[in-house]
Amino acid sequence: QVQLVESGGGLVQAGGSLRLSCAASGRTFSSYNMGWFRQAPGKEREFVAAISRSGGNTYYADSVKGRFTISRDNAKNTVALQMNSLKPEDTAVYYCAAGRNMLLVTRSGGYDWWGQGTQVTVSS
Repeated sequence: QVQLVESGGGLVQAGGSLRLSCAASGRTFSSYNMGWFRQAPGKEREFVAAISRSGGNTYYADSVKGRFTISRDNAKNTVALQMNSLKPEDTAVYYCAAGRNMLLVTRSGGYDWWGQGTQVTVSS
């Protein structure tokens, strides 16, 4: 079992930056792909970014490519999402997720464990 706890959300003006962090429990963190998803009010949960077990491969949604960066530290059991040039449409609850299915790394179905989420609000 993996427990995930997100932090770092908040209110920021458009054009600003936030850094989300996700702390994972357990000694098998490095065996999981890690992903970030988000869900805005009235919308379905959508993929944001993912990183492979070793950190050697990263994946991004087109809407965040060039603005967001995902990284992980397997020694500290953490994964981060650096978000720059934020836009009002980035407003959502952001979720950290852990999974082992590399074929579904950009799909929510590829993840078995989810955090509770952290709110990100970008004002215009």
